[in-house]
Amino acid sequence: MTLTVSAVLILALTAVTLIRNRAVGLGSALVLFLFGFFTAGTGAYQPIHDLCGNFANALASIR
Repeated sequence: MTLTVSAVLILALTAVTLIRNRAVGLGSALVLFLFGFFTAGTGAYQPIHDLCGNFANALASIR
């Protein structure tokens, strides 16, 4: 749950920054896509959430 909340906050701040700076590209589209799935809780939420969790675990294990 902690990862989900922090991921939503990070993605929300990133999305706001990208929109305010009028940056349009693959990176901004990906951020907004992930932000939508984290907040919407659709059927695709769980696989995307698991992928982000696995990515965070992989980053943590590098150290």
